[in-house]
Amino acid sequence: MRKWFKDGDPWIWTTAGAVALSLVMVYAVVWLTAAKGLVHWWPKPVAEVMFTQPDGSQTRLIGEVREKEEVSLIRLRESGYNIDSTDKFTYRYLIKQGNRDITGTDFKWYPAPMLGEFTYPKDLISVERREWGNFYGHLKVVKEAGVVVADGPAAWAELKKRLERSNDLFSQAVRIEKVDIGRLNYQLEKLRLKERKLELRGTLTEADKTRFEAEREVLNGKFGALQEKLDQLRQDIERDSFVAVTMDGQEVEIPFAKVADALMPNDMNIFQKIGYYIHKFIEFIVDDPREANTEGGIFPAIFGTVMMVLMMSVMVTPLGIIAAVYMREYAKQGPLIRVIRISVNNLAGVPSIVYGVFGLGFFVYFLGGNIDQLFFPESHPAPVFGSPGILWASLTLALLTLPVVIVATEEGLTRVPRSIREGSLALGATKAETLWRTVLPIASPAMMTGLILAVARAAGEVAPLMLVGVVKLAPSLPLDGNFPFLHLERKFMHLGFHIYDVGFQSPNVEAARPLVYATALLLVIIIVVLNLFAIRLRNRLRERMRGLEGV
Repeated sequence: MRKWFKDGDPWIWTTAGAVALSLVMVYAVVWLTAAKGLVHWWPKPVAEVMFTQPDGSQTRLIGEVREKEEVSLIRLRESGYNIDSTDKFTYRYLIKQGNRDITGTDFKWYPAPMLGEFTYPKDLISVERREWGNFYGHLKVVKEAGVVVADGPAAWAELKKRLERSNDLFSQAVRIEKVDIGRLNYQLEKLRLKERKLELRGTLTEADKTRFEAEREVLNGKFGALQEKLDQLRQDIERDSFVAVTMDGQEVEIPFAKVADALMPNDMNIFQKIGYYIHKFIEFIVDDPREANTEGGIFPAIFGTVMMVLMMSVMVTPLGIIAAVYMREYAKQGPLIRVIRISVNNLAGVPSIVYGVFGLGFFVYFLGGNIDQLFFPESHPAPVFGSPGILWASLTLALLTLPVVIVATEEGLTRVPRSIREGSLALGATKAETLWRTVLPIASPAMMTGLILAVARAAGEVAPLMLVGVVKLAPSLPLDGNFPFLHLERKFMHLGFHIYDVGFQSPNVEAARPLVYATALLLVIIIVVLNLFAIRLRNRLRERMRGLEGV
């Protein structure tokens, strides 16, 4: 036994076991996230059941059965339910009954003993609305301009046809609002700022005023034409509607303008469900969010996360490499450099919110405020760079991840053999040429390792971003078709903050919970993809430099 311990076998097995346990835990978290998130878009059957109220009256319920849990009968009796049973426990069901504008609540628990038999009529419809969440009921008639055009079995086919038309018109209206009218508003604002700038300088002439007014009239004319087109589209969208019967027998008329999608989940075969699932998943990736971020897509958050990480990488990599090169290759090794290294290592342990406070005070208020005074006085009192934006968020995260890049680069420079440096110098190369052409290429895999660690940390940070640029819903992307195309002063959406907002700030937590898991899984996938790209680049650099390392 003593020889076994001296040989180190126990420590090898302990290390292997720890690694295996860590992998199991990581895979379990990923599996749980995927299992909870990826099922969100699968069309769920809609049930119909009779419910006995505490006073003995019966009502009909329509909705999706989401959860089932065990509950104490004593607790139910205290809630007013008269349940005659000798058992101590029973079950209750969480039913998504939708129709929030009518019932006041989307989800509600119902005790199993008070429920009758669940049935699944094929004619039950599930309507995804742009407001007030889902609607469940029985389709009655479809109308055009208030006149019934289809009822009975033919109503569903007519509804699907008119819904496709309505969604197409709605997409056209959104494009006019966000792209065409947005571009005109941007040009009008730029024109106003140009005029204000000349006015502040005291060089605004009557000719300039006439020119600005002429340009403004042209833009206003285009705006009026677009507004007329938009009003016509809205009238066309609001032309059609349908009437459905709710679970309490009310007849509700729903305009197609408020409907995003509709289906009969109880009448769908497996291929229809797969097609619907793929359609909703793609919509989740490419669409904008709606309903307080609990429905729709998350494309702005994906775009903002990737763009911020790329900008952060461009900023932190040269700064970290230059700092590491100076401390390892040029600075005189002594107490001062040792203190600097200790400080750099300690910076890696500073809470991220502290970096956020520093970024808000230094980058936003100090640098941004001074930039506004020097270069954008015409925008006063509205700040340009003096308010949180993607530039300051990227700089803050670059500062946060800088110690990681410095330490990794220094480790890579330390591993370069001294003989390589001496051989290069003996062949007549200067120290700078040796560093640029020999040392840095050999140490480049270590630099990429630092970048990989920086990306992994920065992509998931939320606390500092809440202070320096991230918002719940960004009106426009930092990159668009308006000159200068890249707008570094704009606020942006981020997947990490989106998860926090949907999971903890949503007014409808039960509806938002699957989206939290789905968004978290997507964030993990994006980080993995970015890291795999960096790892592949590092491996290629390592293979190219293997001969120089003498391996």
